[in-house]
Amino acid sequence: MTEMCSVAPAPRTLDEALALTRLPEDELLRCADAVREARFGKRVSLCAIINARSGNCGMDCAFCSQSRRSSAHIPVFPMLDAATLRDRVLQLAALPVRHIGIVTSGGALQDEELAVVGQVLQSLPERIRARVCGSLGRLPQAALERLSGWGLRRFHHNLETASTRYPAICTTQTWEQRRATVERARSAGLSTCTGGIFGLGETWEDRCRFALELAALHVDNIPVNFLYPHPGTPLAAQPPLEAGEALRIIAVLRCLLPQATLRICGGRPSVLGARQAEIFRAGANALMTGDYLTTCGNGATQDVAMIADAGFEVVHP
Repeated sequence: MTEMCSVAPAPRTLDEALALTRLPEDELLRCADAVREARFGKRVSLCAIINARSGNCGMDCAFCSQSRRSSAHIPVFPMLDAATLRDRVLQLAALPVRHIGIVTSGGALQDEELAVVGQVLQSLPERIRARVCGSLGRLPQAALERLSGWGLRRFHHNLETASTRYPAICTTQTWEQRRATVERARSAGLSTCTGGIFGLGETWEDRCRFALELAALHVDNIPVNFLYPHPGTPLAAQPPLEAGEALRIIAVLRCLLPQATLRICGGRPSVLGARQAEIFRAGANALMTGDYLTTCGNGATQDVAMIADAGFEVVHP
């Protein structure tokens, strides 16, 4: 089994993937660590995000504090104006982050809001514009091509969970629609950042199936989120993952997706706590620093120190 999750080809069937989940924790993490070391060495990439439009979302995602099913107390505001958004981008550009995500709530960005993003992109120096990503919802082909023409390089759009589990989590957009958005972004010349959230009550079979679905899409940038059960959301009573289980999820993903960047994002401080530095031994090679959309995260200084203490180095822009 150790040979299966070294630098050899990754498991390709659900049964092979599930076999990984039965390994003892030390052996599984040792496998994942070897895969990460062979592909990425000691280099860790950072990203950060800007919440550019918050709340009032018409989607019904059960985990989300911004959805129409949520009564969580969160900041709610419309699309930031271009000057404010540009300032936020420049603030993050001063940090050692390779990617700066502009994130908006809702099913899709409207044309006038898309124009704000375009105005900001076109006003930025190329060295900074090349670092900006968009997480702007289920956009049509024409909108994605406009973004690409304005200089956007990467588009983020999560599939959230396995296709078989997804209908229990969201009904206002299908999993297939999410996948189609990813495919449209790619056809518009954008690289894609596509992952999901764990701790929704899914099984190990769901998790392995999801990883294989990402592999079939040839996704090479994968954000890994862990549920923070917001009070006021349908999943408020869902027990948070134990740190050990979260690390096992990262390790299984690494073994199943050896070439992908695994970026640990939302829920990292609350779920992993004192074990955050172990994400690299579990196979992660990237993380989101700073605050998340509606929860607090670690600051960049804290994360850079953690990375150095773990014997790794930050990949600077």
